[in-house]
Amino acid sequence: MPASIPAMVNGPMLEWARVEAGYALEQVAKKIHQSLEKLRAWETGTIQPTLPQAERLAKLYERPLSIFSLPSPPQIPPLATEYRRLPGVRPGSEPPELRLAVRRLVHRRRLALHLYSDLGDDPAEFALRAHLNENVEDVGERLRSALGVPLSEQLSWVSEFVAYRVWRVAVERLGVLVCQMPGKGLGDVGGTAIVHFPLPVVGVSSKELPLRKPFTLLHEVVHLALAAANEEKPALEESRDEPSWLEVERFCEGAAGAALMPRAPLRSDEDVVAQRRSGRWDMAGMRRIAKRFRVTPTAVATRLLRMQVMTPTAYARWKEDWQAYRDSHPDRPGFGIASPAEKAVSRNGPLFTSLVLSALSNERISSVDACHYLDLGYGHVETLRHGWIERPMGLAAVAAD
Repeated sequence: MPASIPAMVNGPMLEWARVEAGYALEQVAKKIHQSLEKLRAWETGTIQPTLPQAERLAKLYERPLSIFSLPSPPQIPPLATEYRRLPGVRPGSEPPELRLAVRRLVHRRRLALHLYSDLGDDPAEFALRAHLNENVEDVGERLRSALGVPLSEQLSWVSEFVAYRVWRVAVERLGVLVCQMPGKGLGDVGGTAIVHFPLPVVGVSSKELPLRKPFTLLHEVVHLALAAANEEKPALEESRDEPSWLEVERFCEGAAGAALMPRAPLRSDEDVVAQRRSGRWDMAGMRRIAKRFRVTPTAVATRLLRMQVMTPTAYARWKEDWQAYRDSHPDRPGFGIASPAEKAVSRNGPLFTSLVLSALSNERISSVDACHYLDLGYGHVETLRHGWIERPMGLAAVAAD
């Protein structure tokens, strides 16, 4: 029977793929409903898995089935040499979901560089630099200037979804791929960055609240600016102790907040002025400020604390009030329905999508390639290609209307 056909794989390659995916043997056994003894026998080569069993392993590890037949593992750099250090994540011991998310970001960057080459173009140079001895206000102002988003436009946005789309396109114009990571299993990781140039990558978790996504995005861009200035290294090469690393995180948080909420406009905001005068930072007023700037109330309060507009005592009291409010008003799931094409753009980002569609229209890749790169069916790729509007600057060619 077909189910009993042996896969003829190399046992040590099964072990390598599992370890690279970040799974313990017990986790795999549970996921594919096999005994530990059988899995160990597969990995030592004592017995061969059947073809369907090997295919389940390949799907779980997100590796081509053929890789299990190699005589020895491919020479690839450790995953922790690709992404920036993340709080609470030990390089080399990342959870499987994070390892998979990072691998996807790395793969998308390689594809993008290949597509740029095929199109006879180069990605924009990421020119932002930041140093830890700088004032975060100066870094935030410089970031805001580079992004080129007028405050008047920001204050006119009708929703947080519009806000994130505009910030995302602005960041990609700086020469950064912005992609979405599956949020399941990432824990407190809201975003990360692939710190290689040209064309670094920012990944934002799909579990991040829409209002928080712009902050997460710009926070990662500040990390990229530090890495570009040799102030920060990939996770595996970082030698700072935890307190020193938290100072780096606070620096990035401060600069991102300064870019999203410029000092003078925020200080003169009518609700900030009124609440500062009264000494009461009420929930309704803080939510109005957050809505105007399209950020979270927590981001507003933290920014006001850093600006010394809100005192530490007032900030602590407001945090307690905000937590009580959140407990009684939990986040409601969104009910918007996105088309497959819209989901593909969210997942891949406008820049990568444009590169794929440009390469397709200029016959540098096939329709099959485009479907594979975008993880999208042929009909949806055609819908996306003919309706494409968001296009990055600097491409030698763009997708046809």
